[in-house]
Amino acid sequence: MVVTDWQQINASVQTWFKEVRCQLLAGCETKLQVAKKSGRTDLVTNIDKQVEKYLVTQIKQTFPGSRVLGEEGDRDQDLATYQGLVWIIDPLDGTLNFVKQKDHFASMLAVYENGHEKLGYILDVINDKLYWGGPESGVFCNTARLPKVPDLFLDQGLLDVSGRMLIRNYRNVAQVAEKSMGVRVYGSAGIGFIHVLTGKTVGYCSHLHPWDHAAGKILAKAHGLSVKSIDDNELDVLSSNNVLVATKNAKNDIIKLMRKR
Repeated sequence: MVVTDWQQINASVQTWFKEVRCQLLAGCETKLQVAKKSGRTDLVTNIDKQVEKYLVTQIKQTFPGSRVLGEEGDRDQDLATYQGLVWIIDPLDGTLNFVKQKDHFASMLAVYENGHEKLGYILDVINDKLYWGGPESGVFCNTARLPKVPDLFLDQGLLDVSGRMLIRNYRNVAQVAEKSMGVRVYGSAGIGFIHVLTGKTVGYCSHLHPWDHAAGKILAKAHGLSVKSIDDNELDVLSSNNVLVATKNAKNDIIKLMRKR
């Protein structure tokens, strides 16, 4: 039986993210090749693809036999059972922010083994902060362990919510927003997860794909936060869903309001 060397995996990923940050910062200074995916606000750039290709190459060379699910098309076809080492990659989360603001974007990676959550990584590129950890290690920002956040109620903190959900008042989210102390819309799942992990918001809600929520789910659960669908169901790591990450008290408040018709 082969025992996975998690210290080696962690050391390798942290080294890779130093290079990822360099590539993303360099991309801020160059003329981008920008294309639309599903619509005019769903963008992909040459940098998204470049960073994903770099990470996939490093994973496959360093840890042979690994399987990958990447946002920009690098994915193995036999992921239905996600046995063995599975890596889920969002090379550039918040591409619209990257293109328009050169700020408020992240890079994310999650590692699962035989379907079990192991390690998650969210790189806040501009602020040079790597949030990482898992159920066995706890959660860190760079080298410092993150302090636990207070279990606040919805009316005690700020709420980060999808702008599209808010505009459409999806599932009564306008009343949820009104109950909070204020709404913030950052446009990046990675940044949204970071703000809940650090207590800057009491919750973050958006429709997310696997690469959007895989890393954040690992970190948030390891940090004692709730990560569920807005119907209060468990998340399938390989599925897209309407995701709510929040303090446990805020989660209960939000779910109750979202169930109203």
